[in-house]
Amino acid sequence: MKKKFNHPLMENNITKSDLDNVISHLKTKNPILTAGKNVKKFEEEWSKWLGVKYSVFVNSGSSANFLTMACLKEMGLKGEIILPSLTWISDVVSVIKNGFKPIFVDIDMKNLGADENQVLSKINKNTVALFITHAQGFNGLSKNLINKLKKNKILLIEDVCESHGAKFQNKKLGTFGLISNFSFYYAHHISTIEGGMVCTNNKKIYHMARSMRAHGMAREIGSQVEEKRIIKKYPKLSPKFIFCYPGFNFRNNEIGAIIGLNQLKRLDANNIKRSKNLEFFLNLLDGKKFYKDFLLAGNSNYAFPLVLKNKSLKNRSSFEKKMKSFNIEFRRGNAGGGNQLRQPYLQKYIKNLNLKKFKNVEHVHFYGYYIGNYPSLTSSKIIKICKILNSTL
Repeated sequence: MKKKFNHPLMENNITKSDLDNVISHLKTKNPILTAGKNVKKFEEEWSKWLGVKYSVFVNSGSSANFLTMACLKEMGLKGEIILPSLTWISDVVSVIKNGFKPIFVDIDMKNLGADENQVLSKINKNTVALFITHAQGFNGLSKNLINKLKKNKILLIEDVCESHGAKFQNKKLGTFGLISNFSFYYAHHISTIEGGMVCTNNKKIYHMARSMRAHGMAREIGSQVEEKRIIKKYPKLSPKFIFCYPGFNFRNNEIGAIIGLNQLKRLDANNIKRSKNLEFFLNLLDGKKFYKDFLLAGNSNYAFPLVLKNKSLKNRSSFEKKMKSFNIEFRRGNAGGGNQLRQPYLQKYIKNLNLKKFKNVEHVHFYGYYIGNYPSLTSSKIIKICKILNSTL
């Protein structure tokens, strides 16, 4: 019997080698499972790989987002934060729940990131930061944008959860802003099962993030000098239970760190495969039916972007039926399910918003998709996928 065609959205990237390392740790005498030396080593190796001074390993990319905004709040910042309308819910929620006002912009179809002209037009005296999302392995920055943000003293925060290893001007994304966030969820570029990272070159933010990751405790601050200063300042408190910040429990564990350390060794090679897959995929796609003009320089593709040119719900329906019939798993709306401005949770925070000003994200919301791309994907399978897609509309 002929094997039925199948193309899942994700592929399990936890390998036997990853699991063997975990098993070896578990077989040691009295193995530490909560955050210990492997977490510290993973943070150090990740910082070295990325090109930053400090990294804080947390339990998810969403926690990394929230912790980042909590740090800005603790720094006494108030006001507006600009976000792209195509992003993940945790970016938006972290802004709102930490007391900032979200200001949304449309996207640029060439990189699915924030529209630069709209970002610059939204900057005013109340603007605190641009919280940019580097979507699906594409770079969302430009030299002009970076320079204008610096000129206006606007902070840059980078969400790199879908773009590990992507570069701008030969420098990794996640090294341009004050703080950057990464996700290590299942089937991302690397996985720690669940996990994320907060990265910065700012020592004060590093200490703050470390402390708030673990309930705000002074003993988790990551500096003996700073810890001793705090203990001396509060002599009536138990040294082990001084809470400096209104913190959380966002800690990860040794198992996640062990897997992350092993996966980091193959990240660069896997990214090369992902990028080559994307270029091959786009070359085969029918440009009359699908949008293909993405900026590929420095990409580390997370998933194949698939945007229909024809604005027809009838065509969309037949297209989805065809993909389902060939077991091509997909997500409509692209990253985060499309236009965040249409989501129920956000309606009480935004009033009288004109969706006509968000034409690009609206198009992606209704006619955009992503389908699976992973390092093991073969050229022959990509050819088959594109034949199916091209024959549909």
